[in-house]
Amino acid sequence: MRMQKKGFTLVEIMIVVVIIGLLAMLAIPAFKHVRESAQETTVTNNLRQISNAADEYFTKNGGESSVALTVLVNTNNGYIKTLQSVAGEDYFKDLATINQGFTQLSINVPRLNKNVTYNQ
Repeated sequence: MRMQKKGFTLVEIMIVVVIIGLLAMLAIPAFKHVRESAQETTVTNNLRQISNAADEYFTKNGGESSVALTVLVNTNNGYIKTLQSVAGEDYFKDLATINQGFTQLSINVPRLNKNVTYNQ
């Protein structure tokens, strides 16, 4: 009677490792694209919130011609409690002041290497 060895050969293990590597090579760019798309959507939604807050501010304060973003985003009495940066954008630098009658907001997003724009 011959004794059978249990387990995998080195060639079988190497083939499995190569297959896993190929699958990872295909999946990583797809995950990167999904992450960047989600970050861009979040930035656009933040710009929409800022736009809505500015509209509300100008409606309540009819004589004002501009508003500082720090007035709109304030944990105590602002129209927006907080803004989270998701891709290296700086709302307070790029949108320091918003003028009445604006039609779009645009911000530079370093991690996406592009400007994201929200049109009213």
